[in-house]
Amino acid sequence: MSLHPNEVLLAPVVSEKSYAQIEGSNTYSFRIHPDAHKTQVRQAVEELFEVEVQAVNIVKAQPKPKRRGLIRGRKPGWKKAIVQLKEGHEIEIFEGASV
Repeated sequence: MSLHPNEVLLAPVVSEKSYAQIEGSNTYSFRIHPDAHKTQVRQAVEELFEVEVQAVNIVKAQPKPKRRGLIRGRKPGWKKAIVQLKEGHEIEIFEGASV
């Protein structure tokens, strides 16, 4: 499946752990399209943010069962890409992360 770079990256993952990874190892986390793979993520990050990518890892968050009273349901699963950039590169939207 061919995805446009804007369709591959859905949103940055904003959490304490993701900000610690940015400061510690120049690693950024993104929520990605369920059908995207490592090569597409690498190309999308390099094209959209004009940086060089060193490594890409992908994690699938499994759907979780939830209950509200007698009604049973599931929270949807999602995919996360952990992108490590080469030395000297950074993504500007995360610059305000260091407080």
